[in-house]
Amino acid sequence: MNRRHFLTLLGLAPLVPGCAGSGRFLPGEAHGFVARSVQTPDGPHRFYVYRPRHVAHADKLPVILYLHGGGERGDDGILPTQVGLGPVVQSALGYFPFLAVFPQCKSGGFWGSPQMAERAMQALAVAIHDFGGDPERVYVTGNSMGGYGTYLLAARHPGQFAALAPICGGVKPPPLVRIPQGESLFDLRGDVYAQLAKRLGKTPVWIFHGASDPLVPKKISVEIADALRADGDRIEPGLTQLTIWPGVGHAAEEPTYNLPQLFDWFLRHKRGQPDPSAGYLAAQLEVELSRRS
Repeated sequence: MNRRHFLTLLGLAPLVPGCAGSGRFLPGEAHGFVARSVQTPDGPHRFYVYRPRHVAHADKLPVILYLHGGGERGDDGILPTQVGLGPVVQSALGYFPFLAVFPQCKSGGFWGSPQMAERAMQALAVAIHDFGGDPERVYVTGNSMGGYGTYLLAARHPGQFAALAPICGGVKPPPLVRIPQGESLFDLRGDVYAQLAKRLGKTPVWIFHGASDPLVPKKISVEIADALRADGDRIEPGLTQLTIWPGVGHAAEEPTYNLPQLFDWFLRHKRGQPDPSAGYLAAQLEVELSRRS
């Protein structure tokens, strides 16, 4: 199955509520999920990697690093596959044409901390090494706490990733999260979003948020998008996209990961080689959403 065929298959039921939500299944090799474990200072980090079973492997595979939300923290390795991107990958029955990496943040952890960022990067390195991932085509995405992690991991590793898709995330530490002095990437007394823009450079970013999000206000994503667009190094059209899902609350990952255009947009970018023209995919979506409203 080629990329166009897969995207067509995914598009048969786009934007169906719940498709990317909690879909309990046991990740197994029959559908491409392989368990991995690496040793960390906090003990073993168990996680899953998905690799396509029905896609030609002549070339290195593009890679999606998925960062889960706060409810999937733990040490079983399974929970991160059960929400967000995981059910979409599972439903493709081995035809999803990316490597997908599902690291797990420890209980009480936060993706913005150096330790949890290292955990994600270790899992990514294992996946690329073991399954032939393409380091020039690594895409980071996540929802809620994982949306924060998407921004913060990219800021911690400037120029490392080909593109980002944060969902209902932010940059400033959320309530009840305390970053120890010396571990913050930003001067929290200054313009954090402008600092983020400098760290991201020309990395393409497509931001998603629910218009009715009661937990992370949509204005956070709007302000981040405005700051990225205002940065002198990111003035090329298409480097920053923002989609606000009408009528959607905090579960903005559901329509987002059922959006074929997102995966097409990913594949148009390589590390250090953004394709600003890919912004038309977000523009098409905006037209479609305006017609529905």
